[in-house]
Amino acid sequence: MQTWSSVDVPRVPGTPRPLRLHDTSTGQIRPTAPGATARMYVCGITPYDATHLGHAATYLAFDLVNRLWQDAGHEVHYVQNVTDIDEPLLERAQRDKGDWIVLGMRETALFREDMTALRVVPPRQFVGAVESIPEIVEVIAKLLADGSAYRADDPEYPDVYFDHRASGHFGYESNYDLETMNKLFAERGGDPDRAGKRHPLDALLWRLARPGEPSWESEVGEGRPGWHIECSAIAVNRLGLGFDLQGGGSDLAFPHHEYSAAHAEALAGDRPFARHYTHAGMIGLDGEKMSKSRGNLVFVSRLRADGVDPGAIRLALFAGHYRTDRAWTDALLADANTRLERWREAVSLSAGPAAEDTVDRLREHLADDLDTPKAIAALDAWVTEALRRDGTDTGAPGLIKLAVDSLLGIAL
Repeated sequence: MQTWSSVDVPRVPGTPRPLRLHDTSTGQIRPTAPGATARMYVCGITPYDATHLGHAATYLAFDLVNRLWQDAGHEVHYVQNVTDIDEPLLERAQRDKGDWIVLGMRETALFREDMTALRVVPPRQFVGAVESIPEIVEVIAKLLADGSAYRADDPEYPDVYFDHRASGHFGYESNYDLETMNKLFAERGGDPDRAGKRHPLDALLWRLARPGEPSWESEVGEGRPGWHIECSAIAVNRLGLGFDLQGGGSDLAFPHHEYSAAHAEALAGDRPFARHYTHAGMIGLDGEKMSKSRGNLVFVSRLRADGVDPGAIRLALFAGHYRTDRAWTDALLADANTRLERWREAVSLSAGPAAEDTVDRLREHLADDLDTPKAIAALDAWVTEALRRDGTDTGAPGLIKLAVDSLLGIAL
């Protein structure tokens, strides 16, 4: 699958900082410790609707990770999937009396446009579930062979399920108790009441073909893959077991990320799937989480069509810490527009106060679990001083402009 346009991340003078990130599995902020190449997998969209601000907040958070690793001298091998076959896509196409393939292609194209406009550094590999079906089937066949997977006791549709206890470590990533797991599994795409399963928490790996549904011939039967197994196969086959970071929204911690890890670890007989599991908070509107099911979405493409500067969208979302659930409001966007205008005015000056210390603090705050509110405050302080016309350093405005471009992804 084609990714979006590349984004230049310029080098910034000064001393980079090693990145520390919150790890959901330990509940702690820990150093990331990539080798020469940092390996990151971020779960992508299911393309049945346009990119909303909840999506944008997640991809912008991991865009900062990418930029900070590059600033520290690492190459970044970034992989992202597209779930271009799944229930929500088929249901939306049926509702609209359209073709699910056309719907997926259209919304994926719009997602690329949104990411390009937001200046998100593209993944090295942007991989669709459909194009990955042969490798997914190979993994499922191996899980069946080693007893980690089984066929449901159903003579008509003996679908393939994963025994969630197969890895021996299920639950370590999210750290949820059984009651919470059962609740979230039912709410987030699971089928706890499916007859023929060994355990309510066992997750679907391969759904055998039903009349009127898309399906593919395979050695495990004609059908299509479950959701979690695609990310497990795509990530391990491109990054290897024990890659540096798996990322996504906090609603993916369970069940999606928990199962993706368990599939890979059961197959390998080793762990961890990833060395860091990092999750971004939810964006709300009118007091509720922004989600397609609630219909309370603010779309990036709609804001762009209304003439909103993508840099202001980035700034508005960076005004809150990436791990916090936070609200999108008109006032938040207005403040971001005002801030962006002030920053642009300041960097257009012929001189300003010395900027090296500000850039150093910008790096320090971002490297501390992506603390964008403190990073923005440091830049605001320099801008306020610069707009007093007190500074005499002719290189300072250019240095600030370069650092904001490279580290925050905002063009001034």
